[in-house]
Amino acid sequence: MTDRKPYRHRFPLSVIGYALWLYHRFPLSQRDVQELLHERGLVVSHETLRQWNIKFAPLLTEEPRHREPRRGSLWHLDEMCVPVGGVKHWLWRAVDEHGAVLDILLQPHRDTEAARGFFTRLLSEYDVPEVIHTDKLWSYGAALRGLPVLHIVEHVQVASTARCNNLIEQSHRPTRRQERSQLGFKRRRRTQEFLALHAQVSSSSLASE
Repeated sequence: MTDRKPYRHRFPLSVIGYALWLYHRFPLSQRDVQELLHERGLVVSHETLRQWNIKFAPLLTEEPRHREPRRGSLWHLDEMCVPVGGVKHWLWRAVDEHGAVLDILLQPHRDTEAARGFFTRLLSEYDVPEVIHTDKLWSYGAALRGLPVLHIVEHVQVASTARCNNLIEQSHRPTRRQERSQLGFKRRRRTQEFLALHAQVSSSSLASE
């Protein structure tokens, strides 16, 4: 982000970008970010941070996305239960062998249709991988069999506690921390947008290290 000041905003994009980076890179609530900015002499209200998040958050990943390395050919997929507004949902996540998040998708079900939808979403963005690691959820195998383009892919099923599943398990942890810092997620659409952006920011930071 540049130092230009957006129309009708007191602070330049560099300050707005820094505030949003703090929010999405670390397990901080908006009030935590508000206090950190205040320590630096920047008085920003909680409502202003909320509006910045809605309006400017997508800008955080525009430049880093162009610098991201090509994704690996080994995918790790897993799903975790995430209550949204008191209703059980499933957050499907895929990472490559380097730990970079390929995509996440929040869905109300944990079945073959949901798995197929996630595979289709991934294939719209990435090349067909060589190997796919999943847990032993039967829906993965059924979805793979239902997508001819994936018939050549080696499918490895592992126990959730297996060492080779550590990358995906570690990738889930920031979601739990964000869930606690926000006292739970309230709306499905906003949760999907927030977690997708959070994953992109984390992956961009990983790629730059």
